[in-house]
Amino acid sequence: AAGMFLRLLSDIQWRAAYPKWRRMTSSQRSTSTAAEPHPVSLPAQAQVVICGGGIMGTSVAYHLSKMGWKDIVLLEQGRLAAGTTRFCAGIVSTARPVSIELKMAHYSNKLYQQLEQETGVQTGYTKTGSISLAQTQDRLISLKRIASSLNVMGIPCEIISPKKVVQLHPLINIHDLVGAMYVPEDALVSSANVSLALATAASRNGVQIHERTSVSHVTVQKGRVTGVETDRGRIQCEYFVNCAGQWAYELGHSGEEPVHIPLHACEHFYLLTHPLEKPLSSSLPTVVDPDGRIYIRNWQGGILSGGFEKNPKPLFTEGRNQLEIQNLQEDWDHFGPLLSALLRRMPGLETLQIMQLVNCPESFTPDMRCIMGESPTAQGYFVLAGMNSAGISYGGGAGKYLAEWMVNGYPSENVWPLDLKRFGTLQSSRTFLRHRVMEVMPLMCDLKVPRWDFQTGRQLRTSPLYDRLDAQGARWMEKHGFERVKYFVPPGKDLLDLDHSKTFYKPDWFDIVGSEVKCCKEAVCVIDMSSFTKFEISSTGDQALESLQYLFSNDLDVPVGHVVHTGMLNEKGGYENDCSIARLSKRSFFMISPTDQQVHCWAWLKKRLPDDSNLIMEDVTWKYTALNLIGPRAVDVLSELSYAPMTAEHFPSLFCKEMSVGYANGIRVMSITHTGEPGFVLYIPIEYALHVYNEVMNMGQKYGIRNAGYYALRSLRIEKFFAFWGQDLDAFTTPMECGREFQVKLEKGMQFLGQEALLEQKQNGVYKRFTMFILEDHDTDMDLWPWWGEPIFRNGRYVGKTTSSAYSYTLERHVCLGFVHHFDEKTGEELVVTTDFINQGEYEIDIAGQRFQAKAKLYPFSSLFTQRRRKDEVELSGYQRE
Repeated sequence: AAGMFLRLLSDIQWRAAYPKWRRMTSSQRSTSTAAEPHPVSLPAQAQVVICGGGIMGTSVAYHLSKMGWKDIVLLEQGRLAAGTTRFCAGIVSTARPVSIELKMAHYSNKLYQQLEQETGVQTGYTKTGSISLAQTQDRLISLKRIASSLNVMGIPCEIISPKKVVQLHPLINIHDLVGAMYVPEDALVSSANVSLALATAASRNGVQIHERTSVSHVTVQKGRVTGVETDRGRIQCEYFVNCAGQWAYELGHSGEEPVHIPLHACEHFYLLTHPLEKPLSSSLPTVVDPDGRIYIRNWQGGILSGGFEKNPKPLFTEGRNQLEIQNLQEDWDHFGPLLSALLRRMPGLETLQIMQLVNCPESFTPDMRCIMGESPTAQGYFVLAGMNSAGISYGGGAGKYLAEWMVNGYPSENVWPLDLKRFGTLQSSRTFLRHRVMEVMPLMCDLKVPRWDFQTGRQLRTSPLYDRLDAQGARWMEKHGFERVKYFVPPGKDLLDLDHSKTFYKPDWFDIVGSEVKCCKEAVCVIDMSSFTKFEISSTGDQALESLQYLFSNDLDVPVGHVVHTGMLNEKGGYENDCSIARLSKRSFFMISPTDQQVHCWAWLKKRLPDDSNLIMEDVTWKYTALNLIGPRAVDVLSELSYAPMTAEHFPSLFCKEMSVGYANGIRVMSITHTGEPGFVLYIPIEYALHVYNEVMNMGQKYGIRNAGYYALRSLRIEKFFAFWGQDLDAFTTPMECGREFQVKLEKGMQFLGQEALLEQKQNGVYKRFTMFILEDHDTDMDLWPWWGEPIFRNGRYVGKTTSSAYSYTLERHVCLGFVHHFDEKTGEELVVTTDFINQGEYEIDIAGQRFQAKAKLYPFSSLFTQRRRKDEVELSGYQRE
């Protein structure tokens, strides 16, 4: 009966909003319900078909129609907003740790605020504010980090005392709290009605909406979407948008060309109560108690409270789920711990009557971030799904960015953290997803410490050296499914302790990484970098060179054997990729990119390389194990192993040569380390990997060789002011803004992608500049560490955020990298950032609300990296030839 009650309730809300909506659309006759025996037939063709009439599908339709696209059909297999959207708790919360998610939620809040006025559909928008509680100091720090981000974005937010919590919400028990964060502009809405309002506006703008129409599959020809098959006929279209929520995975796999959308449903529980004797005020703030794993909001004078339990229940692993989501089984035993947490937080509820326990499916993704963007395999196939129970918060913003992406070819913000192409096919195994979501859902409430390693779905892609390194104390992290070493625990250290070094302060691996860095600087270290993405591009004639010259910003017409560091830029001059390309022969090139570029870079090149059978691109990531030998003695080790002179005269910097190492032949050796230190990377055919590694380690004994991991690599690259793609560089950052003009062939009179944008910047100046900050009054042992995303202040005014940071063992200081902007004090408009502007400011970095003085630098500085040596390297690499 309780299940029926919620159905009835949503039906009543549905009908209350619906007659008006039905009247408005009847002129177009674009909807159908069971009441209409002869539904209007589907159009034979449309520009865009959107599948899914929940908050995401209606938001995409709304924003596309606002941007001027009218020929749009939205299909819903049941009724509008009858999926997860109908059961959504309706909390619009901007307190998000990831910057792009914060921007999406902020936009959604502003959109929903004016939607009722725009459409006449009541959305139930109520500005209540929200209070996030902290039971521990670590939780309070994570809230302070979020508060810093909100404040610089102009979103009111304050860290408050437990006493203030009671003033805002008298029913809250504060005896175990250390503080809280208050965001006064957070809101509540009726999510189903927001969907209807968006549909109403889209419908007025010409979007056709058809309910009770299910999509069976999407047809793709020559890598492009051509149409959609439904149970009511076929629609030809250029664009398809998969907003099918928890059905998105199956729908993606139903076509001839599968589109992998890694998400999985879990049961999500919340409780509804009858009104209190003195009904709760509708403006009472929403309460989030992450340490108790629950959220609490006012609901019709009573309470709605749900949470994210430690032992979630995945469902529909076998495949097809319900057409319209009905309430699933109540499970009071399972909800017990969350109910206890609720009664501890609001003891006054003991006598309250419970109306119902709602159990609805909610879909989660492998990394707790939503999925948006174009499929890497099917052009015109877009996805927006996997909201990790924040659908109503993200709905407006996510729909806007996806619509921009479709209309303009790119969104107005860097959405790489949410891009579908951050995943490969490997993350869409059903078993992987089932196990991973069981870990992800509890993490929604676990600490938001800066670095987190997932425990499930591991050891998926490993180097041939995995077992050898593991036996020597390797501690692993995962990137794009690949296992990579963070550092090596020396014998005799407490291993358990190190595996749980989740902290905002100095971590317990500090000295271990320090000794690895020292070895890189004084002797020689080996780092397994097999995870890097590796492509070979070749042709029978000059096609490879001609195509790559246009798609890359640096001159690739260098002598055979040279390595060129270059960006792969978009039309706006921003970095789609940052890579090294070795010219193996006149007609073949070997390209090395970051690990998470495997899908994105392949799709980008495939889309833009000419369809020429004489041009071959092969992904050879799995064919080679890469060993990075870093340090001044790397030369000695390699010389002895190969019986070949490896000194700078014989083997200049940024050079590539095939040679034998030990018994193994055909090893590609490059004089490049990705850190600015001297050394080499060996690309070893996979079957020789173990042999070469053993030879290197044996030969290196007398030179003090040891293994090292990525944490040492990061410290080295950051103190050398090396930007890294995906952290410092993105599609909105150009070479001019990060000091890489010398890696661009502007002077050579050659056409390349992004050229106009760079010429314009060269003439007019840049509006942001990549800068290095050395923290001055920061105590490494006692103070909070910077990680990334910290606000930067210049003369007391906010000018940007850090993009990455590390402790520099050379300088014995923390180094942060980030971009500085110049905003006009009166109008707030962006001005050109000059060298003088950077050099003449006093800087501070805000770490969780505490500001530390910092010295700004625009060039790498350290005794090991003089300007003279940099000039030599530049000349040797073929960037400039006098």
